[in-house]
Amino acid sequence: MRPMDLADLARESDAEAAPALRTPRILMFSERNIYEQEVWRCPFAEFEGVLQEFDAVDIVAPKPAKWYPIGKRVAARLGQKFKTPLNPGIPKTVLEKDYDVFFAVCEKPSELLNVNSVQGWKDRCKTSFCWLTEFWVKDMATHRSCLEVLSQFDFVFSFIPGLDPFRRVLKGQCMYLPGAIDAFRFCPYPNPPRRCIDLLSIGRRSERTHRALLRVAERDRIFYVYDTLSNLAAHNLDHHRLLLTNMAKRSRYFIANPGKIDSPGETDKTSEFGFRHFEGAAAGALIIGERPRNSEFDRIFHWKDALIDLPFDGENIGEIMRELDKQPERQIAARRNNMVQMLLHHDWAYRWQHVLNLAKVAPSRELLKRKERLKQLADFVAQAPIEP
Repeated sequence: MRPMDLADLARESDAEAAPALRTPRILMFSERNIYEQEVWRCPFAEFEGVLQEFDAVDIVAPKPAKWYPIGKRVAARLGQKFKTPLNPGIPKTVLEKDYDVFFAVCEKPSELLNVNSVQGWKDRCKTSFCWLTEFWVKDMATHRSCLEVLSQFDFVFSFIPGLDPFRRVLKGQCMYLPGAIDAFRFCPYPNPPRRCIDLLSIGRRSERTHRALLRVAERDRIFYVYDTLSNLAAHNLDHHRLLLTNMAKRSRYFIANPGKIDSPGETDKTSEFGFRHFEGAAAGALIIGERPRNSEFDRIFHWKDALIDLPFDGENIGEIMRELDKQPERQIAARRNNMVQMLLHHDWAYRWQHVLNLAKVAPSRELLKRKERLKQLADFVAQAPIEP
């Protein structure tokens, strides 16, 4: 396949029969004007942007009142004892038209109180979804008002596999939904840059592993790129995401461990995984790290060498890299599988089609075209030369 073919859309396909969208049918509640610019918010900011490329979306993104920091603390404290959700200081939004889908992304349970500022979404939207990524079972007792908001949704998605405690108290359906990636943006093909970064480490890390890598960097003169700041805020989330994308596409190895692995008390010792593994795989890097003790991880990252095992705090990472460097064919196969799997199964388009299927809403023509282009690029990567 010629690289130029990747920009072409199939002329005869299911996409031609799908509806072309003009009137917004999706209402998305966005927290982007409420929370600070923490870098871990990047994947969902990416999701918001990509969604608007293949569906017709109205976004509600209110700005908080000046007294919001105080209101948030008061609402959260009262919410520990009382079910009634209080508005922490978000201006009300009154809906004036109907939608097929209401979709909200909340990363912390306290953010559910912000959603309650949208008036009438239960009446105006046929089906409602909330993707809540960090609500641990141990915290259910201290977020009674937040659970009340969550119970209004028809479907609740979570990164956490063990959801039975939530299913017992929520009215809607509660199910696991993994992260995803803008596979087009992270894939280095059809014109891959040289992999000039030997190893990339972003976010939480083991200090023992980090010190071992610093020694390897000095001894073997490898290019080891890592965080040097502890502040989680970015000047601009889109710019930070672009920087990560460009570095990942140029990296040979990429460290990824279970989420919050260094804070087991925060997760109630749940071994979960978020976006880091998708980012490294989509970029074609070889992922090194501790394997999540999570059946969903093994189901999703099921191919050989999807993860090169290294226990958290492992100090032999230099030896692992040197051994892999002696096996170029193994590296090529792993890089190719990582990219192809992300393109065929883990782009945001596939997660969104799952949402539409649950809502019994037909996919848009733009969504089907995106899936066709993902397949075209995956076919190209499957045959293209790969740098070890």
